[in-house]
Amino acid sequence: MKIGTLAKRTGLTAHTLRYYERLGLLPHVHRDASGQRHYDEATLNRIDFLSKMRTTGMPLRDMLRYVELVAAGSATEDQRRMLLEDHRENVRARLTELQNCLLVLDKKISGYCSHPTHDKTGDSK
Repeated sequence: MKIGTLAKRTGLTAHTLRYYERLGLLPHVHRDASGQRHYDEATLNRIDFLSKMRTTGMPLRDMLRYVELVAAGSATEDQRRMLLEDHRENVRARLTELQNCLLVLDKKISGYCSHPTHDKTGDSK
């Protein structure tokens, strides 16, 4: 598939896809005689995975490290697992933090619901 199609399917811009390619996050991309990139399903799957890692806050350096380990072969499976386990712990900690923030928001909203009139000049809740 061409870069425009890949961009539509992944929700990333063509610029971001080319950036990921330059960084080395994407495997070598085949080009046709006119120089246009042609991506395969494996690239689409990798982008899907990397997008999820990015959404969960994985730094680009860790994403690059993971891709390097994949390229190095099956001997790096333990290292990949450990990298993902570390990231999972970071995601869990962030989820806990967000859940605590949600409780504060819920409490604040409940306070407004129980007091329909409030001072428009300040927030005492």
